[in-house]
Amino acid sequence: MNILRAVDYRRMPWKNGGGETAEIVAFPPGSSVAQFDWRLSMATVATAGPFSRFHGVDRTLTVIDGGAMTLHIEGQPACRLDRYASPLFFSGDLATEASLEGGTVIDFNVMTQRATHTHAVRRMSI
Repeated sequence: MNILRAVDYRRMPWKNGGGETAEIVAFPPGSSVAQFDWRLSMATVATAGPFSRFHGVDRTLTVIDGGAMTLHIEGQPACRLDRYASPLFFSGDLATEASLEGGTVIDFNVMTQRATHTHAVRRMSI
């Protein structure tokens, strides 16, 4: 078993330059944000704005702390997420904008290359 510690997360700017992400783990090890098979990360979203596009990638976003975030995903109804909402699965190909309610949000992201991997995320209470 590997223990992943927050101090070891790789921090990097968002692909679109609008913020910072903490990459928890990616495969293959050392892969870039432009080329990975799968990736787990957390981001602090402090301002409204566009999400980075990831062509060929499926994403699931879960708000884990802070206020609420509404995602406006191309061709879909707006979806409001807070720390009690179910994770939201969506295509990284689609234009996505976020608006915030109640301040900064911390989210957890799972991303997989659609052609080779799948994933499922669910919120569990203990």
